[in-house]
Amino acid sequence: MTIGSDILWTSTEAAKVTGGRNHAEAKWHANSISIDTRTLKKGALFVALKGDNGDGHDYVAQALKKGAAAALVSHVPEGVALDAPLLIVGDTLTGLQDLAMAARAQCGGKMIAITGSVGKTGTKEMMAAALAAQGQTHASPASYNNHWGVPFTLASMHRGTDYGVFEIGMNHGGEITPLSKMVRPDIVMITTVAPVHIESFENEQGIADAKGEIFDGLVDGGKAILNHDNQWFDYLKNKLKDRDVTLYSFGAHEDADARLVKFLPASNGCRVNAEILDEDVAFTLQHSGKHIALNAIATLLAIKLAGGDIKIAARELGVKMLILVTRTTL
Repeated sequence: MTIGSDILWTSTEAAKVTGGRNHAEAKWHANSISIDTRTLKKGALFVALKGDNGDGHDYVAQALKKGAAAALVSHVPEGVALDAPLLIVGDTLTGLQDLAMAARAQCGGKMIAITGSVGKTGTKEMMAAALAAQGQTHASPASYNNHWGVPFTLASMHRGTDYGVFEIGMNHGGEITPLSKMVRPDIVMITTVAPVHIESFENEQGIADAKGEIFDGLVDGGKAILNHDNQWFDYLKNKLKDRDVTLYSFGAHEDADARLVKFLPASNGCRVNAEILDEDVAFTLQHSGKHIALNAIATLLAIKLAGGDIKIAARELGVKMLILVTRTTL
């Protein structure tokens, strides 16, 4: 079957990568992934995940009624037709992860992964908005940054994607490593390390170690971006000393590769002058806050390292920043 640009998965492809079987030998193709019948779009592959608050299998019949192309399940749920389009696997989360890794393997675009104690969602939103004008861009919806959110985002990525932007979060140590290895980013960024979720760690160094797990999936020859102003900069830098990775930094520090030269708050936002790898750039953000300006220049640095045009990106940030800050916490 010839795969159209709007087709994400076919029954044959999905069965192959998950090791599952298509119930009643049903043939289908999906143009998106869904885990929630409330937001499901016609033609989606509904993934019946099991969680603490419910079992997606209870909603398979509803998903199919709403127009789902098929459902990824671990068993045939009650209330569905005998010939319902079901892809049956041993475990639906594992099946979603299999789809995610296959999607990553078939995409040749630049993958960027972002973590940090604060600022990762806003930075991801800024980066996705700025890159959208330069190529097909795919990014994590909302704060889909955990053990199901990251594979969901990957599995939803079309093979023609030019730029993938992924937010990766954690509450405990050991959670970022498998997600970073799934994304296999070309570029990673740690916005900052701060005592957030400190109750899960002995001290702040434990948080730095957990954030540093994002390096575990970074491809050989990849690029890492760290906050030069953060007290954990040297500690995190040291974790890369034996890796085939190039380190870059951002901040107000005079040695930062992306340096904040001037920050001027104004009644309608702020004006920013920066130097990004020896390239001067000036732009206006329609929201005030030095921390936002710093994350904006980190965004521009990542875009330049990904081969994008930072002048175009800066213009997009200025235009769209007001919309972004009203829908997400930076």
